Amino acid sequence: MLDAAVSVFGQRGFHAASMDEIAEAAGISKPMVYAYLGSKEDLFTACLHREATRLVERVVEAVGVSARPDEQLWNGLRGFFAFVGSHREGWNMLYRQSRGREPFASEWAAMRGRMVEVVSGLLTRAVESAGGSGTPADLESVTYGLVGAAESMADWLADNPGEDPGRTAARLMNFIWLGAEDLLRGAVWRPAS
Repeated sequence: MLDAAVSVFGQRGFHAASMDEIAEAAGISKPMVYAYLGSKEDLFTACLHREATRLVERVVEAVGVSARPDEQLWNGLRGFFAFVGSHREGWNMLYRQSRGREPFASEWAAMRGRMVEVVSGLLTRAVESAGGSGTPADLESVTYGLVGAAESMADWLADNPGEDPGRTAARLMNFIWLGAEDLLRGAVWRPAS
C-alpha cells in the first residue's frame, strides 16, 4: 500500500493524488486504505516517514565505520544518490512536496536533521584524521553547505532519469574533496588585499 501511495504521490503530488488512485494502484478498496492508514494526510505522512527512514538508513549503511574519512564520504554519497536514483518518486515526496509545506515540513526537517548529523560526524572525523582544526561553527556551516549541495544535485538527478547516480556522486565528491582537502588540514583562502 505504501509503495503504491509513494508512486502516486510522487508522480501527482499530494493535492492532485486521490485516494481512489492509490487504492487502485495498491489493488485494494478505498475503504481498506482508510482503514489501514487513515486520512490522505496520514497516508502521506506515513510515506514520508518511511522514505526518510529508508534514505537515512541507506546512507548510514553505506558509510562503513572502518573506511578512511574520504572513503566514508564517498560511500555515503554513493548510497544517497543510489537511493534517489532508484526512488525518484520518494525523493519527490521528501524534497519537493514536503519541504516547507505544513503539516509535512516537520517530517522533512527531521530527515534533514538526521542527514546533517551523519555528515557532521563524517566531517569531524575527516578534520581530526587530517590533523586540522576547525571551530564548531565552521564545521556546522560547511555541513549545511554540503547537505544543501547534495540535495540540489539529487533534485537534478531526479529530473534526469538517464543519469547514473554513481556519476552524480563522483561529481559531488570531486567538488567536495578536492576543494576541501587543504581546508581539512587547516589552510584557508584569504583575499589578496
